[in-house]
Amino acid sequence: MFITLEGIEGSGKSTAMAGIDAWLKTAGFTVTRTREPGGSRLGAPLRTILLDTMNTDILPETELFLYLADRAQHVGHVIRPALAAGDVVLSDRYADSTIVYQGYGRGLDPHLLHQLNDVAVAGLWPDLTFLLDLPPETGLRRALSRNRQEGRHIAEGRFEAECPDFHQRIREGYLTWAALHQDRFRIVNALAAPDTVLADIRAHLEAWRVGRKKT
Repeated sequence: MFITLEGIEGSGKSTAMAGIDAWLKTAGFTVTRTREPGGSRLGAPLRTILLDTMNTDILPETELFLYLADRAQHVGHVIRPALAAGDVVLSDRYADSTIVYQGYGRGLDPHLLHQLNDVAVAGLWPDLTFLLDLPPETGLRRALSRNRQEGRHIAEGRFEAECPDFHQRIREGYLTWAALHQDRFRIVNALAAPDTVLADIRAHLEAWRVGRKKT
């Protein structure tokens, strides 16, 4: 089973990932947790390039192909081997991030981005994608506070530094993309308390498992 979490900056993906991971392990599953960008050995330096606030001159097309390179390596060296071993794979971001950020955010064609990502992942899309949704101003406030506390405001703050309109486009883009792919997207209210968010995700997971058993 392949599960991804998506959302704007500060939506609580990391907290939700930890909760899902613990719950799945308690239920007897072996779990591989990973993230994008930077989920593979080769991807680690690409993460630095993509997220560092000093790299303000990256063109949208350059950004796109760096993400695609990171993702192709991530799928081939981390995700597919874990799935083949029978693990549940949890990933903090995946191809939907690129379609939304570089498409709805940067103005590239989402349809073309879907095609390019399909090549990069060799047709591997998640079974379930949880979209943690909340207003951009709330998410940014959380993200900026977290980055300052962890000393990451320069090394990993490039997207947080974007203008408010950009983040609003990202939120709207996610909701639009989720509506187009309702078969695997589940929208979660990320304004709720972490325990409530996790309970909502668990309910979706249980419903998905029941539905799979009936088919």
